[in-house]
Amino acid sequence: MKVMAINSSPRASSGESKTEMMLNSLLTGMREAGAEVDMVNLREKKVRFCQGCFTCWTKTPGKCILNDDMTNELFPMWSEADLVVYATPLYHYTVNANLKAFIERTLPMLEPFFVETPKGTHHPLRFKPPAVVMLSVAGFPEMHVFDLMSSWARFIFKDHLHAEIYRPGAELLANMRGTKLAAEVLQATEQAGRELVEKGEVAPQTLATITQPVGDVKSLATMANMAWRTYIAAGVTPREAAKQNIMPRPENLEELVVLMPMGFKSEAAGDMDAVIQYDFSGPVQGSCHFNICDGQMSGALGKADNPALSIASDFDLWLDVMSGKVDGQEAFMQGKAKASGDLALLLKLNQVSGA
Repeated sequence: MKVMAINSSPRASSGESKTEMMLNSLLTGMREAGAEVDMVNLREKKVRFCQGCFTCWTKTPGKCILNDDMTNELFPMWSEADLVVYATPLYHYTVNANLKAFIERTLPMLEPFFVETPKGTHHPLRFKPPAVVMLSVAGFPEMHVFDLMSSWARFIFKDHLHAEIYRPGAELLANMRGTKLAAEVLQATEQAGRELVEKGEVAPQTLATITQPVGDVKSLATMANMAWRTYIAAGVTPREAAKQNIMPRPENLEELVVLMPMGFKSEAAGDMDAVIQYDFSGPVQGSCHFNICDGQMSGALGKADNPALSIASDFDLWLDVMSGKVDGQEAFMQGKAKASGDLALLLKLNQVSGA
């Protein structure tokens, strides 16, 4: 099977594109199943807009008059593929402009004549187009944000559409890399790639694993708003924040309880089974605790029963420790923070949660 994967994400920074994150996993599975895969980054290609001149229907049937990468390289590659993966971030609830321009430039595959069918009038095909897989990501947590894209794809590609793979909450999922849940989603995406090559479709259970929630809507909104508030205060873009290792900064215990599990590293935790309690002073006062068990972390407000480790600190000081602005070891040595209980656990805590 020849697969042409079209990545329309404009982001070139390694690890920044959530579209590419999902696409790479899908293509890994396809290659493992024996497919010959060519990935095209549209941001690196010159694809001019269709001029609507219809030269490809009259003077040069089947060939566009525009002299660019689409005519000379991409359209021939597309027409020879058995399957094409259209990968795009969700822009205004549909495909982005880069991908839309590419799809519009496949017009030469059609003949100009009108053919009437019971389902409506259409143009006949010059050749059988490749099967289609739609893949998209969105920051919003709900699946329904893909409804418009899905409706459009089903109308345009009809029987040629073999699969739709949509990942909501993708920004959060990327931030959760290294967690058990993120690993499940990406492994299922690889499985989808294998299934598409071997069976021509994706099993419902595989899709269900790919699209599983990464958190409740309220927590996702809290996390997103926390991040944007931090970026605005620091005067940075998300890309700059990542380069400067600027983490979202909670303003209260409720936000901290949401934030901590998001950055939990399940692989580093191994078989850790413990409850850690925080008792905060300063402008933000109160207690919260986190339960680490079965490779996952969950948080709650209030004191825990028999915590393995208790940490007492000024709230803002501890946030500075978490973000790396303050050395945690020095904070304890100077008495600014105190710990009681399993102090060996304290040494491991930074490895699994960054705090």
